[in-house]
Amino acid sequence: MAIELPWVEKYRPAKLEDLVGQPEIVKRLQSYVSKHNTPNLLFSGSAGVGKTSAAVALAKELFGKQFERNFLELNASNERGIDVVRKTIKDFARTLAFGGDFKIIFLDESDALTPDAQQALRRTMEKYTRTCRFILSCNYSSRIIEPIQSRCVVFRFRPLTGKQMQQRLQDIAKQEKVQFDQKALDAVIYVSMGDMRKAINVLQASAALGSKVTEDTVFNVSSRAKPAEIKEMIQLALKGNFLEARNLLDTLLYEHGMSGEDVVLQLYREVMAAEEKEIESKTKIALVDVIGEYNFRMVEGANERIQLEALLAQFMRFKR
Repeated sequence: MAIELPWVEKYRPAKLEDLVGQPEIVKRLQSYVSKHNTPNLLFSGSAGVGKTSAAVALAKELFGKQFERNFLELNASNERGIDVVRKTIKDFARTLAFGGDFKIIFLDESDALTPDAQQALRRTMEKYTRTCRFILSCNYSSRIIEPIQSRCVVFRFRPLTGKQMQQRLQDIAKQEKVQFDQKALDAVIYVSMGDMRKAINVLQASAALGSKVTEDTVFNVSSRAKPAEIKEMIQLALKGNFLEARNLLDTLLYEHGMSGEDVVLQLYREVMAAEEKEIESKTKIALVDVIGEYNFRMVEGANERIQLEALLAQFMRFKR
C-alpha cells in the first residue's frame, strides 16, 4: 500500500522553475545550473517562502540521478553544536563527489548554530571548498557570523503575496478535488501570512473536515480569529467598553484556543490595517508602541491573561 505524503511534501517544487514568488532568485540559481557550478550560498527569509525547496531543487538539477549521494541535509536547530561540524559535516565534505566535481551540504535553520559551531564551520568551508559547497538557510542573517556571510552569496527570500499563494493553492485544491469558495481561500491566505508551507497545511487540515472548505473551517483549524472579531475588540476598547472587550477576549482564548502571542499579533495586524476614519495615524502609532511593550512582556514570561487585559485597558487611554 502506497504511503500518502503530506501535501507540503507531495507538492514541493521538483524544479527551480516551479518555485513560487521568487523569480529573480530562480533566475540566478538557474544560471549556476547551466554552468554546473555554484558558490557557497546563504538563503535568508521568513518561514515557508521557499528556502528549503530552492536548495533541494537546485541540488536535483545539478546532480540528477546522483542527487541522494551528493546532497546532505541537516537541521541545525536539532544538531547545533560543534560536534556535528567536526564529525557529520566534515566526514561528508572530505569525500569526493559521485559523478561530479562537488557535493552540497544544506544546513537548514543555520542561525541556530552555536558561535563555536559557526567558527568550526567557517574553517570547514575553507578547507573542503574543492569537494563540497554549502547552502545555509536562516530566518535571521544577522545571527550568522560575518566570516561565514562573506564566504557566501546571500539570497534574501521575500514573503509571498496573496496573489502568488492563491494560484498555487488553487492548483493543489484542483488536484486533490477540494471544493472551496473565495472567502475560504482568502482566509487561508490571511492566516498563513506569506508562509506557503503553513497555507498548504491549513488547506489540507480544512479539507479533512468535510467535502467543502469554508471560511469558518479555516479559522477553526488554524486557531485564529476572523479579522472582524479583532476589529470589534479594538473598537470596543477604544470606546471605553472594557468589559465587552474582555468578554470577546475570552472567546478568542477559550473558544478559538488562541495563544496570547497570536492575539497580540492579530491586534497588531488589524491596527496597522485600519483606515484613518477608524483609527487616526497619531493614535495608531501610540497603539503599536503599546502592543510592542506587552508583546515583550509576554515573551519574557509574564502571565498572558493579565497582560492581555492590561493591554485592552491601555487601549482605553485613547478613548474616542
